[in-house]
Amino acid sequence: MNDAGLEVDLLALPKAVPELRRAVRERFGDFGGEVQLCVTELVGNVVRHVGEGTTVSVCVARAGACIRVEVADPAPCAVPVLLHAEGDDESGRGPALLDAVALRWGVVQGESGRTVWCEVAGEG
Repeated sequence: MNDAGLEVDLLALPKAVPELRRAVRERFGDFGGEVQLCVTELVGNVVRHVGEGTTVSVCVARAGACIRVEVADPAPCAVPVLLHAEGDDESGRGPALLDAVALRWGVVQGESGRTVWCEVAGEG
């Protein structure tokens, strides 16, 4: 990772998200808004679907013309799925939000968990 990157291990707790967003904003400036949104959504998904207090690793780094966000957690097989949420649905918008904001996103399943990643446009 280069000097402009951010790498942190933390507990996936709602109170950790604002501090993480601030760190992203400080490191990535103008591009921080979309990156903050992605970090918030990916860590929030861990809180909601894997469990509050789960240890996660968050990595945000420039990757060529993109900024890549990776959130790794110990979920053995939980994979986000792009759904069509209706107006009254209380969940199901996370992957759609990533799909709308990110250039691309995906999941890498490993032996000890998974990494959900996305890339947003940034300076090269």
